[in-house]
Amino acid sequence: MTQPPATLRLSSPAGRGAMVATILASGMAFLDATVVNVALPQLGTDLDATTAGLQWTVDGYLLTLAAFVLLGGALGDRYGRRKLFVLGVVWFTAASAVCGLTRSVELLVVARFVQGIGAALLTPGSLSVLRASFHPDDRGRAIGVWSGLSGVSTAVGPFIGGWLIDALSWRWIFFMNVPLGVLVLLAALRWVPESRAPAPERPRFDLAGALLGALGLAGVAYALIEAPARGIGSWSVIAAILVGIVATGLFVLVERRRGAAAMLPPSLFSQRIFGVLNLYTVAIYAALGGHLFFLSVQLQTVAHYSALQTGLATLPITILLAAGSPSAGALATRIGPRLPLMIGPLIAAAGVLVLRSIGPRAEYWTEVFPGVLLFGLGMTMVVAPLTASVLGAVEDRFSGVASGFNNAAARTGGLLAVAALPLLVGLSGEAYRMPAALTAAFRAAMLWCAALMLAGAALAAFLRRPHA
Repeated sequence: MTQPPATLRLSSPAGRGAMVATILASGMAFLDATVVNVALPQLGTDLDATTAGLQWTVDGYLLTLAAFVLLGGALGDRYGRRKLFVLGVVWFTAASAVCGLTRSVELLVVARFVQGIGAALLTPGSLSVLRASFHPDDRGRAIGVWSGLSGVSTAVGPFIGGWLIDALSWRWIFFMNVPLGVLVLLAALRWVPESRAPAPERPRFDLAGALLGALGLAGVAYALIEAPARGIGSWSVIAAILVGIVATGLFVLVERRRGAAAMLPPSLFSQRIFGVLNLYTVAIYAALGGHLFFLSVQLQTVAHYSALQTGLATLPITILLAAGSPSAGALATRIGPRLPLMIGPLIAAAGVLVLRSIGPRAEYWTEVFPGVLLFGLGMTMVVAPLTASVLGAVEDRFSGVASGFNNAAARTGGLLAVAALPLLVGLSGEAYRMPAALTAAFRAAMLWCAALMLAGAALAAFLRRPHA
């Protein structure tokens, strides 16, 4: 089958239907990476979960999403973008239903691992469907609409999720994916055309690379999460460390040997700037992931906010990102990315330090909002310039894999932060239910998050204007 002509127009019913399908699908995947933070306190109480259980609930999803997102894009290019997109939607929706039905944290974690695989299939599929299906004259606008409305869905997620948790149960943050998934499936089957890459351009499968990457991340995450309860010298933690190291080493070896056929072509890293940008991404998104994980629990357990109030408390971050990212991207185009990528983390670090003061009955407008505002402004200066810099650092033919790898780097940063920070600040067992212990851990974690932001600002000093 050859690549069919891209003929969809935004003004046509088929074009609008394809937009609905891709926006809702990516919105579900983005939402489930963040809204679960708001549910953690109630989820932990209902399932009698330890701190490690909460960590795995977040990291199970991020791990498989980060590990398999590049493979998901390659599968779509070869076997059909609509086919893999539909498979991802069905997979994700079914796993979401299982998440909502689970009666133990162990089963929930397993379901979250499975849900992440579904997200890894549909996330790259959403954008590739648009790029392959829309007429060139409408393609830019279609991607812009997709970006904007996907951002809106992410922004309203904490609000909707918080309302569902308070009004019904934490389970409904997963159940709400079921009707959305059915709607996406119907729209995709009705309006999204099938397409795939021409035979000479189809990527080879790097299943070994994807599995080794997942195993390396899993080993490191297991060691970090389980060390407080099992002990750093326990056989299972030591074995996990060894598995993580060996799998990561084999991943590098396999990718080098496969060369251009690798999931991650080694030639990408011949551009020093590409490596620096991805280290920067890991640092910044580790700070973001760790900050949101601890802030959501602190607001509900110590400040006694409801789930809805917690969702609303962080809403300014996503509103600023949605509204300010286009301007930040335009600024970076004019002056180069280095200054925004240096100043943004400094502003975000200041916001994190302001939030350290959150205590019992914290007043939102004086104790929470200023820190959230600063953090959101800082991230707004980072996100669009970072994406543009990553794409500008590589040849056009590598833009897809570079973007996918950077997305995986962001998910990996969040995963490692959620795994490592509770260990670093001494939060384990059921201590997250004890206000005094949680507050001490929260304040220490915010220092770590601020340090990660400062590390990102330092890395940005290596950037140069020619790579804007």
